[in-house]
Amino acid sequence: EEWDIPRDENLKLRDYPTRGQAVRFVQERRPDTPAAPAAATSGAPAAEPAAAADGDEAAILERVLAIVAEKTGYPAEMLEPDLDLEADLGIDTVKLAETFAAIREEWNIPRDENLKLRDYPTLAHAVRFVQERRPDGPPESSQAPVATPSEAAGGASVSASEPPVGAEEAARAVRRREPVCVLRPAIAECKASGVSLESGTRVALLSDRGGVGRALQRRLEARGVEVVSLDAMAEDLEAGLRGAMDQGPIQGLYWLPALDVAPPVAELDLPGWREALEQRVKRLFAASAVLYDTLDEPGAFLVAATRMGGRHGLDAGGATCPLGGAVSGFVKALSRERPGALIKVVDFAASRRTKEPAEALIEETLADPGVVEVGRAEGSRFGVALLERGEGAEPGLALDGQSVFLVTGAAGSIVSAITTDLARGAGGGVFHLFDLTPEPDPADPDIARFATDPDGLRREIFERLKQGGERATPVMVEREMAGIERGHAAASLLGALRDAGAEAHWHAVDLTDAEAVGAALAGIREQHERVDVLLHAAGFERSRPIPDKPREEFELIFDVKADGWFNLLKELGDTPLGATVAFSSIAGRFGNAGQTDYSSANDLLCKWATRLGADRAETRALAIDWTAWADIGMASRGSIPQIMERAGIDMLDPAAGIPIVRQEITSPGRSGEVLIGGALGVLEAERDPDGGLSPDAAPRGDGPMAARWTALGLSAGVCGEVELDPSRQPFLDHHRIDGTPVLPGVMGLEGFAALVAELDRERRVLALEDVSFLAPFKFYRDEPRTLELAALLRENADSGGRIADCRLVGRRELAGRAEPQVTEHFRARVRTSPEPAATVECPVPGEPPAGAATAEDVYRIYFHGPAYQVLDRVWSEGEGRVVGRMAEGLPADRVPDDSPLVTRPLLLELCFQTAGVAEIARTGRLGLPSRIARVALGGHDEAESPVCAVVEPGEEGVNARVVDARGRVLLEMDGYQTMALPEDLPDAVREPLAAALEGGEE
Repeated sequence: EEWDIPRDENLKLRDYPTRGQAVRFVQERRPDTPAAPAAATSGAPAAEPAAAADGDEAAILERVLAIVAEKTGYPAEMLEPDLDLEADLGIDTVKLAETFAAIREEWNIPRDENLKLRDYPTLAHAVRFVQERRPDGPPESSQAPVATPSEAAGGASVSASEPPVGAEEAARAVRRREPVCVLRPAIAECKASGVSLESGTRVALLSDRGGVGRALQRRLEARGVEVVSLDAMAEDLEAGLRGAMDQGPIQGLYWLPALDVAPPVAELDLPGWREALEQRVKRLFAASAVLYDTLDEPGAFLVAATRMGGRHGLDAGGATCPLGGAVSGFVKALSRERPGALIKVVDFAASRRTKEPAEALIEETLADPGVVEVGRAEGSRFGVALLERGEGAEPGLALDGQSVFLVTGAAGSIVSAITTDLARGAGGGVFHLFDLTPEPDPADPDIARFATDPDGLRREIFERLKQGGERATPVMVEREMAGIERGHAAASLLGALRDAGAEAHWHAVDLTDAEAVGAALAGIREQHERVDVLLHAAGFERSRPIPDKPREEFELIFDVKADGWFNLLKELGDTPLGATVAFSSIAGRFGNAGQTDYSSANDLLCKWATRLGADRAETRALAIDWTAWADIGMASRGSIPQIMERAGIDMLDPAAGIPIVRQEITSPGRSGEVLIGGALGVLEAERDPDGGLSPDAAPRGDGPMAARWTALGLSAGVCGEVELDPSRQPFLDHHRIDGTPVLPGVMGLEGFAALVAELDRERRVLALEDVSFLAPFKFYRDEPRTLELAALLRENADSGGRIADCRLVGRRELAGRAEPQVTEHFRARVRTSPEPAATVECPVPGEPPAGAATAEDVYRIYFHGPAYQVLDRVWSEGEGRVVGRMAEGLPADRVPDDSPLVTRPLLLELCFQTAGVAEIARTGRLGLPSRIARVALGGHDEAESPVCAVVEPGEEGVNARVVDARGRVLLEMDGYQTMALPEDLPDAVREPLAAALEGGEE
């Protein structure tokens, strides 16, 4: 067609196997043009002769080949212009984009947002791309080096040495974070999404079997929306959807099959499992492929619903239907591919109601573009954030030489290293190793050569293929090399296990084959009473956007993880399990463009870990979201490290990563999902500049520390500002250090409590915990300042309550600095509960003795003004117990003086000052608040005078309780610590306090 060559029915294409012969074919057969000299058979690319007039075509080709060699690691001699970048070179979407970015940079070609890389499938097309688009001829420099195969990507191999060894301290230093449910504001307080559900719009809907879809359709139609029901298109969803689109544009899709709760694993067989996932996620993939271009239009949306409990399985009960994880993983990845559309997965609690979920789905479509994963439960909305993982109550697993391990994907380089570490840590053990790779033959010369000369072996395979009459392409070479590499990894693993004193059994098994898995596990169950560690690490990925990803590829990548997991659990049955560890990735947690299949399968494993941990109390069930590993594994190759660096994502040092599985399962902890890695860069970037918050609708309380909400973040929570003026507020004017107004610590805590109370309106603030006073917040020159508050309110799986992680930050513009100085001043956790605080009573302190310290004695030292001179008398009751009686008739501490408070700040200040007087008497120094373990608000709203603070030593600092005249406890403080100022107080001011509290030190 390119050269108008007539069709020849007798043509045998195998007579033209090489590039040169294809050139000869053109020269001999094209009409009206003399044949070129025979020497041309070894020259220019045949696919693009129209470019032959360009004298520097050979130079362009040379540079393109050099760039491709650098990005893929293939030797230049393996590269020919007519090789397909994907089919012959195995270049995936990410690597292809990297390659073309390097080509654009080399020739200063402007970026084209409309460029479709699939329009340039071969190296010759890449040459044409340069010829058509370069601005002014050849680049100034064309000296970039050609990479050797060991330097990167497709041709790169892992180290041919023994499995690398981990470093314990490095592993312990790696950040471990877990996803938690965090409260989001009510939908009315969120900004509009940009989606319109009004008359004239058309949306598609695939319903559930429980009636939510029918209820949703009624409500949409009442708004004038035309609903295209996909329920009757079960036979050919894609054709039906395309037909509906031919009749008019479809704005969005509601996907509800995952609202149907699937039976437990014990009640499913493999066909039933596959059918459940077919309905939930594989058909969603098909529908998304049809709607893919539509989802790039303004106002487009895809909203899916799941039934995992309303909190995405991140509570103590785990995911009620973990199959929903496949949907949530898919949706998160799709949102990365189609960032311009509103794409959400909404999780609901188990319920037969249809009205509330239907209305919630419409609400989530119309508002809050700042979240992809959102939960709905008990009248609240939830997002998902990451917090540092703390120790849980579940004991660690003891490993020894009798421990039984079952490992899938055992021939992978990372898995091999981790498995070796498990054996070394256990001092042996019995290992059953599952992999598609056959058990390696120690006498295999290719495996032996791979260990010493992988690059030479690659070139030898290339020659073997050519000598065998096959078309030798890099993909074919790498396919051979991949098998040898896994054989080498398997051989290295078996040798390392033997060296560690372990017993190893190799099982060449296809995990998607239920019969094969069952046969292997039957033998293991006969041999062992239990499995101590099940490590499911099998899997692979290939990054391609949905339009370029065949359904067969989606299913293959998904099924290895998903069907493999099901077959293992099904065939193990009630075999006691000590711990399960499923390998997920940051793609499962955040989604990743081109990885809808990989993300979907990984998130399914994560949700299943929460279910398994809830169902089997004796099993520690973990899913590990690995970040990309450096030096070994798929992500260490080619341009991926550079992509990670530009994205701000830290790669994991193998020395740190290898011991983590062992450390996780042998240390106290909890079941569920854990993310391993450092900085996450763009993955943690907000989807919306304001986090989805509508500033106009953001609430503000009436108290003096009520914040104006300014932003919402998945990791920062609700952020707000409080403007304070020392000339207006007595609690600032009467709280000065060296004449400078300083925000009282008790008012900073009031700000935290007020912010949380506004966010969690249906609950009460019960306590503040882990309080840290890091730096004083000062008002220089008596000028007003704005402080910033942030509260990330999360579900607490251990107690069933909620905890808000709070921060108070100040910013100052300083002379000579372009950026403001940002200082974190206070930090605390606020605990809320739907139940009121318990009422507690205790003995009432006696009357102050005649020698008690007076207010005059105290405020000769303390810097507080009248509103904060809360002490009337201070005395000792012996045994280290000190009592401070509260002054009556204090002037107003705030404006307006009747503005509401959440925490009773003056009662806490009474504790501070009473403890401070005791410290002065004992040490001669004034201490400023540094830390409080816990402040509990009492259940009594009224108080009868006199009110006293009773202070005594505790295990972590000073403990105190505030009681009224009837013995009612109004407030409790535990673990109060101070930071003493460096200078001793003058004897003249200290001695009256010491004399008054004589004996209190005992």
